[in-house]
Amino acid sequence: MAGIIAGHGHGPGAQDGVLGVAPDVRILPVRVILESTDKARDKARKTRGTALAEGIRWAADHGADVINLSLGDDSKSAHPDAGEDAAVQYALAKGVSVVASAGNGGEKGDHISYPAAYPGVIAVAAVDRYGTHAAFSTRRWYATVSAPGDDIVIADPDRRYYEGWGTSAAAAFVSGSVALVRSAHPDLTPAQIKRLLIDTARNRPKGGRSDAKGYGTVDPAAAIAAGGRIKGGDPKAVASGYQGRYFGPGPLPAAEESRPLGLLAPVAGGLGALLLLTAVMLRRAHRTS
Repeated sequence: MAGIIAGHGHGPGAQDGVLGVAPDVRILPVRVILESTDKARDKARKTRGTALAEGIRWAADHGADVINLSLGDDSKSAHPDAGEDAAVQYALAKGVSVVASAGNGGEKGDHISYPAAYPGVIAVAAVDRYGTHAAFSTRRWYATVSAPGDDIVIADPDRRYYEGWGTSAAAAFVSGSVALVRSAHPDLTPAQIKRLLIDTARNRPKGGRSDAKGYGTVDPAAAIAAGGRIKGGDPKAVASGYQGRYFGPGPLPAAEESRPLGLLAPVAGGLGALLLLTAVMLRRAHRTS
């Protein structure tokens, strides 16, 4: 996921390898999930614990501008967690955009996925190379925009390339896009940036929005151009634009969910590989006016 966001090539002139969406950003990796070899894993699996909430807060306090959450719980027992929700709101209030994968339950019940469903999060669905909704991508009310998530070439830490799929990859593409917008318009709040992505998305579904694709496919160039016409605001005043219940199942009652789905994106190779909350730190040279 870090490669999709910030890959900057290698070799003479950096002409070889992967070029990410925002190759000039810095990555701040934060570990929030245990590996299969960790002794504490079996005990930790009995509860979701507080690692994700703590990781979000830590990243927000240590210079992150964008937090990428290519992870989520969309199992049968998935439920909103007050601590995680509060951590997301904490990051948003500090001016940090939060991006999450919508979930990979499109063929297994479309279960709600957290943290994608928390208010203020930019939740990302997946499309294929033709811009069509990927069958595996969860269809839910919280989908904000969509991005490529099928047949994605990934640079792995083992120095090999793989082809993968999942809304994790789609979220990484959008996190890189948000980083570009933040770099061009550092005074915009997370809510304003989310609105920009919505207003400038291309290939909109019929009716303007769908649970399958959100408001359309992210278009960072259009968002950057449109951002120049917006005056920045106070993130504490417009952190999420959310009113009503603190958290909940959404505008409509959730359908009964009977089939469990394992955690998170196959594109990352399973639970043991999903170790990182990826935080993006923009190079401060881009933040000066």
